[in-house]
Amino acid sequence: MAGKDANRRLQGFTLIEVLAAFAISSVIIMATAALMHSVVLSFDRGTSRVNGAERLLLAADRLAADIGSARFIKLTTAGGPVAAFRGDPTKIMFVGAGGIDPARKRNDAGPLAQEIVSISVEHIGDATEVVRRRGAWLGSRARLEDVLLRDEVVLVEGSFDASFAFARMNPDGSLAWTDSWTDPQSLPRLVKLNLRERVSGIDLFGGAEFVIHADAPAVCARAGAGADCVKGIQPSAPGAAPGGPQQEPQEGTPLGREETDEPEEPEEGPQP
Repeated sequence: MAGKDANRRLQGFTLIEVLAAFAISSVIIMATAALMHSVVLSFDRGTSRVNGAERLLLAADRLAADIGSARFIKLTTAGGPVAAFRGDPTKIMFVGAGGIDPARKRNDAGPLAQEIVSISVEHIGDATEVVRRRGAWLGSRARLEDVLLRDEVVLVEGSFDASFAFARMNPDGSLAWTDSWTDPQSLPRLVKLNLRERVSGIDLFGGAEFVIHADAPAVCARAGAGADCVKGIQPSAPGAAPGGPQQEPQEGTPLGREETDEPEEPEEGPQP
């Protein structure tokens, strides 16, 4: 009896037991592989969303710096002086401050040269790109269209529809938006880049509006100033240089009190 029990232990597993073990192992391996695939896909989606959001933020900072630096400069043409600004739904061109860096501190020293900045919406197949280029500013007698643009940078790309819009200030303080800028004697108050995703229709920039500081009050140049800083100011007269000097109260003059040439009456002292 003892010899038979020993032989049974040396025989190993039966075929049915081996097949059952393989089946259970296969189920475990397939479930683990499916779980890992799902985790990798979720990680890739999250990473791509984070990278896309960071790129949109960098593009917004770049646009805010470029558009905010637009200069009010008159070009000499056969028909008379015109503002150095071109704006249509797919492209804007203007004279800006060269070497603009959104990360640069305000107290950094060093003069900034002027350059031509071009920001255009271009279609490459089914994708849309917002491309920035720049060129040397040749003076008031050179046309913007004749400038050789270089240093191409793709600010943002993807499956979206993009277009520019421009706003002027009405006498009542409201904003009037248009898809093309046709006023040859002034700059727009605000510039907006509409980025709408084709599938969902979401505005990727969230309606962000970029202030042109040359045509805005001094408060718009402060850090963190938004488009609301231009509300309530009167539009400049046609042909007048925007951003002109504003009259401010002098020191020692109380606000709300008008200065007159009449002498002040002496205060009455106590009656004896």
